[in-house]
Amino acid sequence: MNYRDIITIQSEKRGGKPCVRGLRITVYEVLDYLASEMTEAEILDDFPDLTREDLKACIAYAADRERRFMTTPLSA
Repeated sequence: MNYRDIITIQSEKRGGKPCVRGLRITVYEVLDYLASEMTEAEILDDFPDLTREDLKACIAYAADRERRFMTTPLSA
């Protein structure tokens, strides 16, 4: 799966934050729901426009972003 086919950034939507398929649902919100222990099923039930693939794309986007911004580890 290529998250670039799902995650969109449009200056006129949500202040240019990364969103799912041009919807007004941001990657941050999806990740926040997952971090708050909502299950995939609960998120998909609350947001019927989202798919399981959308949720995976949000995680893949965050992982790629983290990988690109990774810095040298601090020494202990």
